[in-house]
Amino acid sequence: MFRSRAGVAAGALFLVSSLALTACGGSGSEGDDGKDAKTLTLWHYEGPTSAMGIAWNKAIEEFKTSHPGVTVKFEEKSFAQMQQNAQMILNSDSAPDVMEYNKGNATAGLLAKQGLLTDLTDQVTKNGWDKKLSTSLQTTDRYDDQGIMGSGKWYGVSNYGEYVEMYYNKDLFKKYNLQVPTTYDDLVKVMDAFKSHGITPLSVGGAEYPAQQIFYELALSKANRQWVNNYELYQNKVDFHGPELTYGAQTFADWVSKGYIAKNSAGIKAEDMGVAFEQGKFPMMFSGSWWYGRFQSEIKKFDWGTFLFPGSTLYPGSGGNLWVVPSKSKAKSLAYDFINITMQPDIQNLMGNSGGLPVAADPAAITDPKSKELIDNFNKVSTADGLAFYPDWPAPGYYDTLVAGVQGLINGSKTPAAFLDEIAKPYNENLSDIGK
Repeated sequence: MFRSRAGVAAGALFLVSSLALTACGGSGSEGDDGKDAKTLTLWHYEGPTSAMGIAWNKAIEEFKTSHPGVTVKFEEKSFAQMQQNAQMILNSDSAPDVMEYNKGNATAGLLAKQGLLTDLTDQVTKNGWDKKLSTSLQTTDRYDDQGIMGSGKWYGVSNYGEYVEMYYNKDLFKKYNLQVPTTYDDLVKVMDAFKSHGITPLSVGGAEYPAQQIFYELALSKANRQWVNNYELYQNKVDFHGPELTYGAQTFADWVSKGYIAKNSAGIKAEDMGVAFEQGKFPMMFSGSWWYGRFQSEIKKFDWGTFLFPGSTLYPGSGGNLWVVPSKSKAKSLAYDFINITMQPDIQNLMGNSGGLPVAADPAAITDPKSKELIDNFNKVSTADGLAFYPDWPAPGYYDTLVAGVQGLINGSKTPAAFLDEIAKPYNENLSDIGK
């Protein structure tokens, strides 16, 4: 994330499983695991028509059947609620038993470091979840004592993959005789063509995660894997006024001044961005695969498709958000059972045919053509080591820093240089805090 947020043909879906980057950390005793509990409290923030929402609702049904006498208390939360309040909630007696949470150092890693998440390592081995997630996908499931992803104990389990790509309205492209861009210059020409017809090219949500992912993708278009490792995994110091981030900030600001991104998008949330694209108000939207299943079920008035950001080999993405078990869960045993159900083939196959990227599905069971398209693009990214995580992961509270900073670029209250200074400060302070 969100969201948000290190061969699928005969082997595509298994590769997705090898890509699940999850996260979590902390302590949590395995003693009093609530084996006799009669209620499972479950929180997640996926919409009911999303691929994950469809699959997880089915998992809830299967859980109820296999656990007669146990009540499932499900509450749908928003991504923002969880992002802003998880620390406080998990440190109280109101913590759920199992919940979806954002992966990365600044989110699940931070909670793990603070002891707010249960160590799932024994359960991962017992249930064979590690066999379904390749080493690369495990990056965001595991955290060390400092809450840094990639090694250490398991504090989360991701049962889907995700990546960010461009959604486009095929009917609008056809109306104006435009082709899918294959280079960055082609993309600019497409955006200029729409502007010449009075159409803002991109649906953008500046009040939440979508806008910062555009900035990050622009930076990634000038970056390589080592730069990503430096930024996300602290392997070397990052120059915030270096060519990658400078290009990202300056080009984003240029896109605003050229009208590719509307100035009022600074106050638009992700949901409103997606709905506007669904309504045909914008020809393109750069956002995550988590929208795919929803668009499959809800867009009826025009044909649509996707393409990877042209001119880049790196893209925001990872394994999906994590199932985590709060340390204060009163029904840990039930929580483990529920997570295990979401990893079973029938649930994974359902997710794949609903527009998701499952980690343990049977490739032959995926029959939906649009789902195959989604998986094919993901395959291109993953086989080329193109998943670059998310811009907000490196430091605690960094999501809000990036939201505010990119809003400043949109409304013109910050220059690109000032924006980079603003986001460099908490990043470098975090490095100091963890002794890097």
